[in-house]
Amino acid sequence: MLKTVTNWVAAIVLACMGNAHAQSAAKVVDIPTRPGVTQRLLVLAAPESPAKAAAIVFTGGNGLLQIGVNGEIAQGRGNFLVRSRQLFADQGLLVVLVDTPSDRQTFPYLAGFRQTPEHLADVKAVIAWVRTQTTTPVWLLGTSRGTQSAAFAATELQGAVGPDGLVLTSTILRDERGRAVTRMPLDRLRIPVLVAHHEQDGCSLCAYSDLPGLMQQLSNAPRKQLLSFKGGDNSGDPCEAMAYHGFNGLESDVVAQAVAWMLAK
Repeated sequence: MLKTVTNWVAAIVLACMGNAHAQSAAKVVDIPTRPGVTQRLLVLAAPESPAKAAAIVFTGGNGLLQIGVNGEIAQGRGNFLVRSRQLFADQGLLVVLVDTPSDRQTFPYLAGFRQTPEHLADVKAVIAWVRTQTTTPVWLLGTSRGTQSAAFAATELQGAVGPDGLVLTSTILRDERGRAVTRMPLDRLRIPVLVAHHEQDGCSLCAYSDLPGLMQQLSNAPRKQLLSFKGGDNSGDPCEAMAYHGFNGLESDVVAQAVAWMLAK
């Protein structure tokens, strides 16, 4: 059964972003997904009820957040979607951050796991739980390797058990270690799909020049769009969160444009 780990607690102030808005209430929830396995979530409510939509968020890298019972995030705090969670909530979304499941809390975490039946079962359970919390559309949002989780789930889960929309940011377009998003059956998608990408993304797995192929594969999406961005700050590893790859310095603009598109009729 659903287990609420903590009462509502104050959400963590976004690092390095100086957000002046009131922080959304947050709670930590563990839900059962597979026999003996639970999935921990950090849930941020929209400042005003009801929420306009729900966003289930998949971080990049190894997927580990190590969400504590008090709502603190021990790993991956700098990831674009993770550090922008309050911005999405401020736009009226119910935001649900997905940690690694209880049986993937040690190395290699989500490496080699994002496109497995077990991961799919976990995501399916998360979508079902979110639908008990809101009647609004449920979207999957992924960034970097998180796009492999979000896109895989969206192509495999259809109808009521699947999402109502998909947002891919800094999409994995090539991958020598696994299946890139462009190698998935994207023609199965019959939901709106938004792709956000930095034109100067220096990660070899996410070259902007590869995006036309991705967009062409979304042939059955009833609505699709590529949002392109330039500038911002670029620091460190080109495949990490503080480089162009992570929309460093552009968070507010990316979030505002993405949510506006998600909510458009």
